[in-house]
Amino acid sequence: MKTLNLNLCSHPNPKILPRRSSSPVRSQCSLTQQHPLRFAVLGAGFAGLSVVWHLFKHSPKELNLKIDIYDEVGIGGGASGISGGLLHPYSPKVKPLWEGAQCWNESIKLLRIAEEASLSRDCQVRESTEQYMKAFVVNKRGILRPAMDMKNMTKLNDNAKTCLPCCRVKTLNNEEAQGLLPGVLLPFNTAFFMPEALNINPRHYLEELFLACENLVKESSSHDSGEKQLSLHKKSIHGLSEFEGEYDAVIICLGAKVNMLPEISGRLPLRTCRGVIVHLEPPDDTRCYPEDGPSILSDAWIAVESSRSLNVGSTWEWKSINSSPNVSIEEASKALHELLPKASTIYPGIRDWVFTGARAGLRAMPPLTPLGSLPLLGCINDFIGRNRSCKYWLFGGLGSRGLLYHGWLGNLMAHAVLSCNEEVIPSELTSWKNIKPKY
Repeated sequence: MKTLNLNLCSHPNPKILPRRSSSPVRSQCSLTQQHPLRFAVLGAGFAGLSVVWHLFKHSPKELNLKIDIYDEVGIGGGASGISGGLLHPYSPKVKPLWEGAQCWNESIKLLRIAEEASLSRDCQVRESTEQYMKAFVVNKRGILRPAMDMKNMTKLNDNAKTCLPCCRVKTLNNEEAQGLLPGVLLPFNTAFFMPEALNINPRHYLEELFLACENLVKESSSHDSGEKQLSLHKKSIHGLSEFEGEYDAVIICLGAKVNMLPEISGRLPLRTCRGVIVHLEPPDDTRCYPEDGPSILSDAWIAVESSRSLNVGSTWEWKSINSSPNVSIEEASKALHELLPKASTIYPGIRDWVFTGARAGLRAMPPLTPLGSLPLLGCINDFIGRNRSCKYWLFGGLGSRGLLYHGWLGNLMAHAVLSCNEEVIPSELTSWKNIKPKY
């Protein structure tokens, strides 16, 4: 099977290593101590698994390192696993996001790593592996962003001129868009197409990334002088006190569930938002989605799983505390009545598609800054008391961009944890500490 041909952006100044002078806090952490270093990672979604991979990848060969992952549901059981899986480095107005090229590159690297792990499975299950990979990355079908009004079109057109070479933005007229997606309806006869953008099956991707972590541990243990261990615990977390004295560092990657920790609850500048995604299938064999048709970003997005399987999202229920992936009949009906008219405005062909299910996730939305809505990273010992026996780190607030941000930020977080040096992290991602919660 051929591997994915995914584009990377050239980046003249990658920000992986510390940008400022080392901090005295480094001296508090020793990677050469005799006892095994123990880390706890809370959460097995995009953030958690990215951190785990990079911790093992960048830890010294001679280091004895044990990492325990805690997640009450398991791999991809939270908001990460039910996300739409649309990967691109742009805002809704196709403006490159802060460090979009760097984030894209690191996410693509993790996708390749997960793909290689999937392909390394026993050759006796080659046929099922082929089917699994088809579901893992549906294909590089791209994403189409229609202009919805004149002001919107002008802004999109201006931003498209500064697109990133790794994920281009092409301006299409109605005829060109019809050639790409027959039946698409463009309100202003213009759309913006990202041919390199991807549509990922997030749950399958996370399962393969976890497998990649396990493979890396086995490889390191057989070649390095230090022993590496990885364990997954399906267990609810009720407070950080559970980990005191057991670990050298605890990395909190719980998404919106971070507010359930009593030591942190209400103290972070995060808003919660529940989003429902509905699943649709065609009523018969004659009304399939075009085989190579792109996914769509509009007032509602359409994520293509196959020509006979579409996900449409997402609703926005602000201040919700409901993190259950299960959706009631009433909530599903309300979501369908909200999302289907929006989606069918752009692609009328799905108006009579059949509703087959819904799922939901609770997002942790970060505050808006002059650079956009940036995730929250950093050491939080000051939040929970300085006199602690281990370092506590936060990796949260990924909002609806976890798939884009998780690769690079997981790399940064791993370097910060291993060096016990928060200054490894760009100040733009730690400045949230100066913001008083309003929510």
